[in-house]
Amino acid sequence: MSLKLYTNKESRGVVVDWLLVELGVECEQIEVAYKTEMKSPEYLKLNPFGKVPVLVDGDVVIYELGAICAYLADKFFNKGLAPALDDPKRGLYYRWLFFTAGPFAAASNNAHLKIEIEPEQKMFVGYGDYNDAYQALVQGLSEANPYVCGEQFTAADVSIGAMLLWQLKMGVIESHPAITRYVETIKLREGLKQSSMGSLL
Repeated sequence: MSLKLYTNKESRGVVVDWLLVELGVECEQIEVAYKTEMKSPEYLKLNPFGKVPVLVDGDVVIYELGAICAYLADKFFNKGLAPALDDPKRGLYYRWLFFTAGPFAAASNNAHLKIEIEPEQKMFVGYGDYNDAYQALVQGLSEANPYVCGEQFTAADVSIGAMLLWQLKMGVIESHPAITRYVETIKLREGLKQSSMGSLL
């Protein structure tokens, strides 16, 4: 088995676990302790941020969640968790995959830390402010049918679905009919139920 996932059961590593289950791919999972092992010199060579998850595939080391999801979906492309390169939905797939890992993650973290973006500062911030990011999320999920790329379930749905399940459970995101409809669809995934993320159901 060449794939190794450095993770922690209380981290975003569970998102990768769900994706691996959906792909039907075996992967050695190595539990890494916060504050100690994650900050060790050996581990910092894998991820200089001292965070998880980290995916190792032979000589390839990937330590950003969005990048890990994209890499796995493409590596196991025959499993159908990413639109084909010439599929018009490939752009939509990328947009959602990186919206979750980038703008919405930043907006959510700032909101959690009570960092407010003033109106005159919005032009310097990629996502504007939290309300802008939230409205973009709602608008996009209103167009999901039933997944963000239509009938095809993709790694982007794993990323978005995991984020929403966690945020709803923690009460850090306002509910909306579009969010509720999308999450109820995601909850039907057998891969989710079988993964370590199933505990959020």
